[in-house]
Amino acid sequence: MIPVTRLPAPEELLDLLASGTDRVVAKGADSAAADSVWSSSRVAKREIRALLHLMAPAIQRCMYCLDSQGTDIDHFQPKALAPLRTFDWSNHLLACSFCNSNAKREEYPCDATTGKRLLVDPSTDDPADHLALLPASGTYDGLTAIGRESIRVFDLNRETLRRGRVRMFQLCRDLLPLWHAKLLRGDTTGADETAMALLEEPFGDVLRTLCRRARTPAIAELTYGLELGMALVEWRHAHT
Repeated sequence: MIPVTRLPAPEELLDLLASGTDRVVAKGADSAAADSVWSSSRVAKREIRALLHLMAPAIQRCMYCLDSQGTDIDHFQPKALAPLRTFDWSNHLLACSFCNSNAKREEYPCDATTGKRLLVDPSTDDPADHLALLPASGTYDGLTAIGRESIRVFDLNRETLRRGRVRMFQLCRDLLPLWHAKLLRGDTTGADETAMALLEEPFGDVLRTLCRRARTPAIAELTYGLELGMALVEWRHAHT
């Protein structure tokens, strides 16, 4: 998981969202009302999905797993728990069908004492504050209760995701030195093409993790070796 920047909703969409909320209230403001109004709001859903696509990592990837195409509008706080947030733009994220329907579903764990949510919201949180990715194994460790619950709810360590992250790690090891070599010999067009290939790959969390760990040239070289380490240092300057 990586941070995503929430785009401001245009006035036309805000009007649609406000109208949707008014209709939920008029129908009783419960989960049944939320489901009924949401299911019939084709125009609002089309506009929400289009804006989420612009926010999504890589090529419209799921904001939770970063693997599959984001196809579903997920209500981060489920409609069943917060009917009046059904049309709240800040409550909408883009998810793949697996993360939305098979993994997260209606889960929204909260701390029993404070009531605060125990899930990473990539549009407001930096996932790295709660989740540590081990690129060589493709596995996430939870650094906090929020991180541990996020791993469980989104099933972030399922086999397909771990294998995909390992593949991305291998791809980064191959392509980052190639990108750096093109840059050093003045082939900016070739370097840009290689960079775009990396940026459009699924599992952008792997590349972000590598960059975060390459904080200085000395640390980068010690962690990844000279060739990959220097490429990561330069990538940090160019793309973060």
